[in-house]
Amino acid sequence: MIQIGDKVPDMLGVDENGHAVCLSDFKGKTVALYFYPKDSTPGCTAQACNLRDNYERLLSAGYQVIGVSVDSAKSHARFREKNSLPFPLITDADHKLVEEFGVWAEKKMCGRTYMGTLRTTFIISPEGTVERIIGPKEVKTANHAAQIVAE
Repeated sequence: MIQIGDKVPDMLGVDENGHAVCLSDFKGKTVALYFYPKDSTPGCTAQACNLRDNYERLLSAGYQVIGVSVDSAKSHARFREKNSLPFPLITDADHKLVEEFGVWAEKKMCGRTYMGTLRTTFIISPEGTVERIIGPKEVKTANHAAQIVAE
């Protein structure tokens, strides 16, 4: 499980178009790597659209946004197109990243228990270390961009 101060591997994964996504692609930027449960669900759509609507503000503040979920590349492509998302979405169908970052966990909803992604954002410095973590109980989907730029 990755913690504050840990170095993040350069190769993060593959986006919805099959392109490798590496931290080194965003030299000089602070990366907001956000993990979300599922494409096209109300909370995940609200979060992605808030980041989209504030994308220029995030870029101006020195941030690059990258989304991650265990959905397929096809699902990501539809989600990105439908919502005009300007940032990459990593497909983590093999659960490598969610497990490495410690956000794949047991969840409960409507009396059922299942494994799923905990909505969490890791703020990664330009040097590749985790500076801050916005945890599952802290993420506000409708105002997430403000949480990212807040110090």
